[in-house]
Amino acid sequence: MTKKVLILPGDGIGQEVTKSSNEILNYLISEHSLDFEVNTMDVGGTAYDLHGSPIPSNVLSSAKDSDAILFGAVGGPKWDDLGWDDRPEQALLTLRKELGLFANLRPAFLFNELASASPIKNNIIEGLDILIVRELTGGVYFGEPRAIVKDETPNYAFNTMIYNEDEIRRIAKIGFESARKRNGKLCSVEKANVLEVSKFWREIVTDMSKDYPDVELTHQLADNTAMQLVLNPNQYDVIVSSNLFGDILSDIAATLSGSIGMLPSASLNSSSQGMYEPCHGSAPDIAGQNIANPIAMIASLAMALRYSLNEPGLADNIENAIKVFVENGNRTKDITTSGEFIHTSDVASKLIEIMKNG
Repeated sequence: MTKKVLILPGDGIGQEVTKSSNEILNYLISEHSLDFEVNTMDVGGTAYDLHGSPIPSNVLSSAKDSDAILFGAVGGPKWDDLGWDDRPEQALLTLRKELGLFANLRPAFLFNELASASPIKNNIIEGLDILIVRELTGGVYFGEPRAIVKDETPNYAFNTMIYNEDEIRRIAKIGFESARKRNGKLCSVEKANVLEVSKFWREIVTDMSKDYPDVELTHQLADNTAMQLVLNPNQYDVIVSSNLFGDILSDIAATLSGSIGMLPSASLNSSSQGMYEPCHGSAPDIAGQNIANPIAMIASLAMALRYSLNEPGLADNIENAIKVFVENGNRTKDITTSGEFIHTSDVASKLIEIMKNG
């Protein structure tokens, strides 16, 4: 059966890094005669400029009909003054909500050859390999009611943090099952000392742990976890958290690797459908300079092949090629320590050469 892949480059360096992942994808399709149907469409600020919406209806329809979505990045100062519904970020939020992409998997790992590129001391981060499981379609980002009120004095704004039991159980299940496949340790992160929703979260996760006796469950407050990720990240295996806290913690974890440009992510729904994107943003300050690191986008393609496109062997090929690429001394500007680097447009061809030589 034909697998449908939708590519949404978006804004800024999203355009550049998806071009690199497309080179890899096209090579794999040709080399392995894959039955893939690939389409490319506009989202974000680029789509707003061209079509008057950050996510036109035809894009959303195509996304719903796709097996895997490769998403670059959206946003930039150019669109900062737009209203909430027109902002580029609405493309991401809409896709997550409409496709039911409730589970965000963000691995944070370190190639030891790149330890010197990290702001953290080598002895702290060597061997880093953790997974953050973030709930993606609930919590304060989507809770209602929400508003900015300017017809009262003083003006004020408010948001609603809300989770129901089903939402907590389904993301915690991903956390427990991920830990079971790794090193058997799950840390549930919240703010149960001050938030009722977090107290409820802890209660549900604790109850679920009875079904996973082989997984060691711990609980930790979000502010402490942020500190511990910097002081001793290797104490963690899998972290599961809400939308807000997971957003913050995954960016901290990504920084440990030396560059957020190295790390992929997967956003999955209850079927095998997923959206795959690098952890970095659109980086408008370097867009168009051919210096962005496309590895995170290419590694996201590998995750798509593994989780949504039923090609785990090809996912392994890409991930192994990235490992060899780094071992061979190849460096993009964000991870170089010598000042010498290769450009964005050179990365895919080097990876393809490595895969060919297998």
